[in-house]
Amino acid sequence: MRYALKIEYDGTPFCGWQRQNGQPSVQQTVEEALRRLEPDAPGIGAAGRTDTGVHATAQVAHCDLAKPWEPFRLMEALNYHLKPAPVAVVDAAPVDDGFHARFSAMGRRYLFRLIARRAPVTHDAGRVWQVRNALDLAPMQEAARHLIGLHDFTTFRSTMCQANSPVKTLDRLDIEARDYPHGTEFRFHLAARSFLHNQVRSIVGTLERVGAGAWHPDQVRTALEAADRAACGPVCPPQGLYLCGVVYDPDPFATA
Repeated sequence: MRYALKIEYDGTPFCGWQRQNGQPSVQQTVEEALRRLEPDAPGIGAAGRTDTGVHATAQVAHCDLAKPWEPFRLMEALNYHLKPAPVAVVDAAPVDDGFHARFSAMGRRYLFRLIARRAPVTHDAGRVWQVRNALDLAPMQEAARHLIGLHDFTTFRSTMCQANSPVKTLDRLDIEARDYPHGTEFRFHLAARSFLHNQVRSIVGTLERVGAGAWHPDQVRTALEAADRAACGPVCPPQGLYLCGVVYDPDPFATA
């Protein structure tokens, strides 16, 4: 039987989602927990291959198990065997054999957290990107509007990206600011059917330059139209990035 798993993890100690020889990965950690339940359980697939240091609040994977499991008991059993790794199965649901966590997905949502403050972060260390300079929200929002819609995103694509085409539709790019006594947190909300490798981090790193006053908002449009990786701003670090949603129709967890 096939099951969909919704998985939350802190990406700090991992080389990313995908299994790699000699390095700890989220995929390997979950597969080892599954094989404590069924030693012959096959490998699992996921909706997105998050990079080193990237987190997730709602990664989705599918697994095949020989015996039927009540979803709650499967979730509880896996979480028992996942300890003490910073990985948790937060939901589980039976799905038909045609369901594939990656290829059945109709959309993905990411959150990027950026904190502008002078003092080092403590509670959020490793979970946000901290910059020491103040940022202006309005210019970043203006620049972000140039990126919404169907575009050739070559400028914001890693040179190692394996996607067949750089043309993607960015459905959402919203930025909100939350002021605190000692700084401001900026949250970037992005949604698309799929993303290119390093696309989100390239976009956020470029928009940070706009917020800092180093770029004019119209320069983001110029960089996009250049379709040249050299025109991109700096790529921001991974620790502020979260995979926070995967869209399916029907939603396998709606009645789980």
